[in-house]
Amino acid sequence: MAPRDRYAPVDAAVVPRFADVATFLRTVRAEPAADIDIGFVGVPFDLGLNYRTGPREAPAAVREASRVIRRVHPTSGVCPYDLCAVADLGDAPVNPMDKDASLAGIEAFFARLRDLAIRPIAIGGDHTIPTPILRALAKDRAVGILQIDSHPDTLDQLCGTKVNHATFMRRGLEEGLIDPARTVQIGLRGSRFSADDLSYGVEAGCTVITYDDYEAMGRTAAIEAIGRVLGDGPVYVTLDVDGIDPAFCPGTAVPEIGGFTPRDVQVILRSLAGKDIVGADVSEVAPCYDPTGITALTAANMLFELLCVTALAVDRNR
Repeated sequence: MAPRDRYAPVDAAVVPRFADVATFLRTVRAEPAADIDIGFVGVPFDLGLNYRTGPREAPAAVREASRVIRRVHPTSGVCPYDLCAVADLGDAPVNPMDKDASLAGIEAFFARLRDLAIRPIAIGGDHTIPTPILRALAKDRAVGILQIDSHPDTLDQLCGTKVNHATFMRRGLEEGLIDPARTVQIGLRGSRFSADDLSYGVEAGCTVITYDDYEAMGRTAAIEAIGRVLGDGPVYVTLDVDGIDPAFCPGTAVPEIGGFTPRDVQVILRSLAGKDIVGADVSEVAPCYDPTGITALTAANMLFELLCVTALAVDRNR
């Protein structure tokens, strides 16, 4: 049996979607192995937040919400499970009493995936998690970044700490993990700590598209800019769900009004078909603030979008 068949999700036309234990997109729960191409990983970590906690609960909520999603993409027709082996690898290890130990454990887990050539799609957790993930994945070469977010995450420190949900871009640029010439930050908006919150990314050479910019240029032009900047090299995608307007995603740690619709983000992610996606995350889902579950459902759908474009990258590079 081919690996892609061994790890294929159950068929919702045969097994009811409400049945059995929840996994991401109903894929097989497995330990990391060399025959897995793409691995979903929960990262239940929220020790990097300075406002509302809760994203530690997101992996479980997104697993449940993802039951509704079927196998074939409605627009591209891509069935990722026909292209490669996809599995739910469980959760990265965290210590709820020790931020540094958690970060070290997360980094070690993703380093193991890198060594096995598994492309990870992480479900956070707060937006600290790209720091240990990138330290593992981009250890040997910098990657381009598509950051969909309402905040730039380029602060040097927050509340006296250097590694938190507002610093991952700063640390990644400083540590040479992120190639600024191939990086796009899009959707930035909302009030700021200081007048120069955006300046570090701009001065480092990142392409910064605020939500005001996006609204002025339009989605088509923004997608063209993203494609041009990311180029042909390895790309890591990070989606903070507060980039989406809280009318659609109220369950997040730091909601900011006036942002993307889910449709905007879907189309942006679909435009990444053809890019060399080496990893991704969906972060900052806080289920406790959304009794409707729509935030987790939106995150699950974005997870499927990311899976489809990553599966195309695996198939192309095989």
